[in-house]
Amino acid sequence: MIISERIFKILKDKNMSQNAFAKKVGLASSTISDWKTKKTNPSADKIIDICKVLNVTPEQLLTGEGIDDNCIEYKPINTSSEPEFSKADIRIMKDIHEMKEAQRKRLLKYIDALKQIEALEDLE
Repeated sequence: MIISERIFKILKDKNMSQNAFAKKVGLASSTISDWKTKKTNPSADKIIDICKVLNVTPEQLLTGEGIDDNCIEYKPINTSSEPEFSKADIRIMKDIHEMKEAQRKRLLKYIDALKQIEALEDLE
């Protein structure tokens, strides 16, 4: 199941119209319709907003965990077992999604390098 199909499944389960969803997310209704007719997915910069409106985590929306396996109950974002996203977290995600592909790859390499340095420091 692709992301847009998961979104429509959740909308149906929550009995939410595409128009109401579009307004809450800040998108044109035609954009939502395009996802359905053209089998396309939302842009990455809207994922966080979509998750907030649908009350699912980005992981659930992207992987289908708890959605694809016929679960009607979705785990809310603000449960104690799920981290809450701060304004800084959201800003970081938006910044990452605005980067060019080469910049994102470089950032991931920096993150890996920092993890390796931390692991070496833990050995000392």
